[in-house]
Amino acid sequence: MILGKITGNVVSTIKLPILKGYKLMIVQPIDNKGKPKGSFLIALDMVQSGIGDTVIVIDEGNSSRLIINDSMAPVRSVIVGIVDSFEGE
Repeated sequence: MILGKITGNVVSTIKLPILKGYKLMIVQPIDNKGKPKGSFLIALDMVQSGIGDTVIVIDEGNSSRLIINDSMAPVRSVIVGIVDSFEGE
């Protein structure tokens, strides 16, 4: 799982049918102090997150496909939780 911050969204007027109704969000991974780390990723939003939210992302294809209940879906990253708060060392 990845801790990340939503920095934007992706607008797509044409999607595969399995992706219709889901938002695609741009997520910047962050470290345990809230600082950006690594490259951004695009994740399917399952929890109605918004720009500025801190989220939990699953970045593994099989787990992501299980969450959307389609073993053939072209999905790798899924936002599965909105973080209220966290503490880092």
